[in-house]
Amino acid sequence: MATTVLRERMRSILRTRNYSLRTEEAYLAAVSGFARHFGRPPDQLGSVEVTEYQIWLRQHKKVSASLFNQTVCALRFFYGQVMGQTELAPRIAYARGERHLPVVLSIEETARFLAAVDVPRYHVLLMTIYSAGLRLGEGVSLRASDIDSSRMVIRIRQGKGKKDRYVPLSPRLLSAMREHWRREHLSDLLFPSLRDPSRPVDPATVERFVRRVAERAGFRKRITPRTLRALLRHPSDRERYEYPGGAGAARPCRCPYHRDLHSRLESDHR
Repeated sequence: MATTVLRERMRSILRTRNYSLRTEEAYLAAVSGFARHFGRPPDQLGSVEVTEYQIWLRQHKKVSASLFNQTVCALRFFYGQVMGQTELAPRIAYARGERHLPVVLSIEETARFLAAVDVPRYHVLLMTIYSAGLRLGEGVSLRASDIDSSRMVIRIRQGKGKKDRYVPLSPRLLSAMREHWRREHLSDLLFPSLRDPSRPVDPATVERFVRRVAERAGFRKRITPRTLRALLRHPSDRERYEYPGGAGAARPCRCPYHRDLHSRLESDHR
């Protein structure tokens, strides 16, 4: 953003409203990009510039609808919450949503992909995302205290929507985690950054690694960490699946996204 004062004011309001760190950085970057485009501070720009910028994003930069709408959210927040221009914010229009079919791997493709992961720490991380149906940010943030081996569940802290939930922990995944813990000499985080062990590994680093593995393994499909999670979200796989490499490696789970274990168990018996 053009001025530190505006940036810090927006940051403080975002934090007061309990937005996630990732959303905070995305909103700040979006407003900064808006200001750089015109070479002026954002508080000196109005509805005319907003409309011109939106046209530029779609027609010249050709951003996706999701990125476009993220920018709209950021600008609405800036003008509505930071600048107090409540009459302008609602007039910043969203783009019509785009719906795309997800990339879904077969069991055989998933096994081939995971077999190509030659870095042990990343293999366990991706195995965790796949087996437990986690988002990438949830996987990299796991701590030892989140693993409940007595009940065979993993506690996800402050996932999407700032909500906690439990997901099932398979015996095979637990064994892999324990071996990973001993091999990496860990003390808290399961997947810490190599540069700063007090922080989780950067999700962007994992995404780049997955992309390289997919290319090296000869996949034509665009594989991301989200692709592994999509397997559990596919209707035909919710009822029953198994981890590549042997029956019983992962536990069947119909709804791995319930906020607590009891509601998950109740749904399993309906």
